Amino acid sequence: MTTEENRATLEHVFAETAKGNGRPFVEMLANNVSWTIIGTTAWSKTYVGKKAVLEELLGPLNAQLDGPNVIKASNLVAEGDTVVVEAQGQNRSKSGKEYANTYCWLFHFTDGKVVKVIEYTDTALIETALEPPALAS
Repeated sequence: MTTEENRATLEHVFAETAKGNGRPFVEMLANNVSWTIIGTTAWSKTYVGKKAVLEELLGPLNAQLDGPNVIKASNLVAEGDTVVVEAQGQNRSKSGKEYANTYCWLFHFTDGKVVKVIEYTDTALIETALEPPALAS
């Protein structure tokens, strides 16, 4: 796929996440995706494989949110197989804590699917607003 097609994929995905629809986000992930959250929180590690991303990261996160995970992209920069997305979450946890995290993601594409994600985010907010993933219900 071209740089423009990769960018268009993420423009569509984030138009949907802004409405709370995460399905296109999940659908763009390759089965062999790796997702690294930078930092030292209980959430910070590399999740390997779509199954691990869904079961160990996105599932526990969504279980703690009071409503759909709403994320709005404010900037996309694409070059080759990489698209960088700056975004802002607009969420609250079930415990009532605001979880409006700021993100910078590097998405790496192969054959139209995301094979690698590197996430830079407010890790202090993760620690104050969320329970560790193993404790998520």
